[in-house]
Amino acid sequence: MANIKSAKKRILVLEKKAAQNKAIKTNLKTVLKQAHVAIANNAENKTEMVQLAVKKIDQACAKGILHKNSAARKKATICNLAK
Repeated sequence: MANIKSAKKRILVLEKKAAQNKAIKTNLKTVLKQAHVAIANNAENKTEMVQLAVKKIDQACAKGILHKNSAARKKATICNLAK
C-alpha cells in the first residue's frame, strides 16, 4: 500500500476508471451479442441493433477503450453480416 498522499489518490482514481472502462466494455459486448442474435434470426429490428452496435463501438473507440483498428474491424464484421 502506498504511503504518499498523491499515490493513494492515484490508486483510487485508477480503480474508479477501471470500473468505468469495465462497465463500458461489458455493455459493448452485450450490444454486440444482441446485434449478432438479431442478424442470425433475421429479426425485424436488425438494422436498429446494428446501428446501436456501431454507435457503441464508436463511443468506446473515442474514449480510448478500443483501438481504432479493432473498432473498424468490429464495425466491418457486423455490417457485412447484416447485409
